[in-house]
Amino acid sequence: MSKHIGIVEDDANIRNIVSAYLKKEDYQVTVLGSAEDAWELWETQPPDMWVLDIMLPGMDGYEFCKKIRNESDVPIIIISAKDDEIDKILGLELGGDDYLTKPFSPRELLARVKRVFKRVQPKEAQKEPSEGKLKVDNLLIYENERRIFWNGEEQEVTAKEYEMILLFAENRNRAFSREELLVKIWGENYFGSDRAVDDLVKRIRKKLKGISLETVWGYGYRLRSEED
Repeated sequence: MSKHIGIVEDDANIRNIVSAYLKKEDYQVTVLGSAEDAWELWETQPPDMWVLDIMLPGMDGYEFCKKIRNESDVPIIIISAKDDEIDKILGLELGGDDYLTKPFSPRELLARVKRVFKRVQPKEAQKEPSEGKLKVDNLLIYENERRIFWNGEEQEVTAKEYEMILLFAENRNRAFSREELLVKIWGENYFGSDRAVDDLVKRIRKKLKGISLETVWGYGYRLRSEED
């Protein structure tokens, strides 16, 4: 079954062009002119990904992104005429998986859609069932289901939180620089500062209280484990 993508954009011309390119790649597409309409769609027929403009009438894209992130880690690609670094950082810190500034090439957007889907897809096709469980001290990860348990209790995490936790768990005691983490979690085309790494680590520490996610001063972070 093809993936369903919701396009939230008040410019009809951009909506039509983006929709046409995505449909050529066999994606199901729903176009919406406001965040309020998009929220109605979310409650009735939730898409597998959002392509979200920031400057919308009524509820803006930032607020919509926050509302979605309170309920789901569904991928969100932000498109916006705002190209200041602070706007990009805010969009990503609120839960966006990618940020594309206008004007942009529809082919570039299509490439980013494919890349984000590939990055967040479940691991079933990549691992045998016996390899789908990973335990590090009090942390338990079911990779095939993308579920995380801490001290025996399941935790609600976003897509990027999950990816960072999994990366550290698979490489326990290894120190990662902030630059490495930016590339591995946000991708090589990420354009913001490494503040996004610090913010993500802070959120993980808040959710998994007591986790041995250590700061390597002047370098980055590592997950300390006595099991090795």
